[in-house]
Amino acid sequence: MASNDGSRTGGEILVDQLAIHGVQNVFCVPGESYLAALDAFYDRKIALTVCRHEGAASCMAEAVGKTTGRPGICFVTRGPGATNASAGIHIASQDSSPMIVFVGQVGRHMREREAFQELDYRAVFGTMTKWATEIDDAARIPELVSRAFHVACNGRPGPVVIALPEDMLTDRVTVPDATAFEPVEMWPGLNDMSRLQKLLWASKRPIVLAGGSRWSEAAVAALARFAERFDLPVATTFRRGHLFDALHRCYAGDVGIGPNPKLLARVKGADLVLMIGSRMSEMASQSYTLFDIPEPQMKLVHVHPGPEELGRVYHPHLAINAAPTAFCSALEGLQPPNDIPWKGEADTAHADYMAWTEKATPVPGKVNLGEVIVWLSNNLPPESIITNGAGNFAGWIHRFYRFRKFATHVGPTSGSMGYGFPAAMAMKTLHPDRAVVCVAGDGDFMMTGQDFATAVQYNLPVIVVISDNGVYGTIRMHQEREYPGREIATALRNPDFVAYAKAFGGFGVLVEKTADFPAAFAAAQASGLPSIIHLKVDPEAISPTATLTAIREKALAKGG
Repeated sequence: MASNDGSRTGGEILVDQLAIHGVQNVFCVPGESYLAALDAFYDRKIALTVCRHEGAASCMAEAVGKTTGRPGICFVTRGPGATNASAGIHIASQDSSPMIVFVGQVGRHMREREAFQELDYRAVFGTMTKWATEIDDAARIPELVSRAFHVACNGRPGPVVIALPEDMLTDRVTVPDATAFEPVEMWPGLNDMSRLQKLLWASKRPIVLAGGSRWSEAAVAALARFAERFDLPVATTFRRGHLFDALHRCYAGDVGIGPNPKLLARVKGADLVLMIGSRMSEMASQSYTLFDIPEPQMKLVHVHPGPEELGRVYHPHLAINAAPTAFCSALEGLQPPNDIPWKGEADTAHADYMAWTEKATPVPGKVNLGEVIVWLSNNLPPESIITNGAGNFAGWIHRFYRFRKFATHVGPTSGSMGYGFPAAMAMKTLHPDRAVVCVAGDGDFMMTGQDFATAVQYNLPVIVVISDNGVYGTIRMHQEREYPGREIATALRNPDFVAYAKAFGGFGVLVEKTADFPAAFAAAQASGLPSIIHLKVDPEAISPTATLTAIREKALAKGG
């Protein structure tokens, strides 16, 4: 509430800082530990989305950070609220997404007594954040919140956790506001670009790998122009396919889970790899087998905004500490050789990609998820957004959906189940006029499915396509590979997902044959409601290239 003496409560100062730093959406589960901050939202123009579980709220905030490059904001209560939110915090850490989580805390006079729901936030979150802190003095809120925005965005982006003692939020102080933050761009030096120019001119088999965060539409467009001028094949890393138009003649595909063997051979056989933004961690590197460690078998140019990542795993021939946004802009100054030695390789790589993704592979059962994904790819507008969590079902997205525009694929490189649905809600919040489709597994969706109530409450008509095979598919696949015939702890008894959607006030439809999917999708769109399309999938169809039986028989034969 406004005060005649110019003072504000800590809660009011905090929410005012968010507005100054450009925050428009906040995701939360309310808690008594930060009531003074909640009250401050009442009089301020920041949209507050209230979720049913802190895991969903934190994932929504992470998705905003991932796609906008500016911190997604989440508020949760102390203790169980904070620990529930840790899923989204870990995703933000591994996915290099800017995010700030404000957590309620016990009063300052109660600390270190193990008061009700008390946590030591620095100890609990210190290893999965860029910074974890607690604000003791309301007068320091502008300073520390400003610092949090800078820390979350600069260098390699990531999450920040700030604990808010309950009594601090009600203190009244007079303090000036901070000024609005802007991320600090890191530009490559002239010497860096000159050396890169020489390496390219001396190369015979170069390839570009694009990944990581700190990209923009302008950076993506600049990279495409660079690839065209140099006739370079460009591949993307795990769940970063939106960084290059899949139909561009230079696109070679993605090096994630289940990649095209021809693409892997191309990367391994390159004499120069220009890696922009990516850490090339376990999934993209095929369990760290794509490049020799620490000395890659080819010349590696590693461009990354975090200096701590340069040389951390791979010793680069040329390390460039720069954000993808700035680096791709600097690529405009490079000139290709008059006679490009690798001319035509981009066309060949793209042809290999198109052949790999053109047609869904046959699978057991009446519903072929690959054909469903191909249909979505061919019929959704290019600006449509696809989200997903984790599970074997995602392999069909990676292979068969052709992403055309920046920030149209929102998935966790951390492999976190339950992510796709809250991410879809976040995207619909930011882009109400765009189609948003979450492709989920049955176990995956049920991790955050209770927040279907949130989608209905805030009129977020996302469409969730649930691939229901009645098992935790990824784990079952690994079981059959490592312990063939000894299935345990992976079977699921699922609800009627159509009835589930309707119970919340949404739309639901069952699909038991692939041919029925287009009509079901049209009905979901026409409903104007949050929707579930329930696909009944045969558990034998465990991946685009294998069945459970084939995996089991291969393992048994090997063991025998």
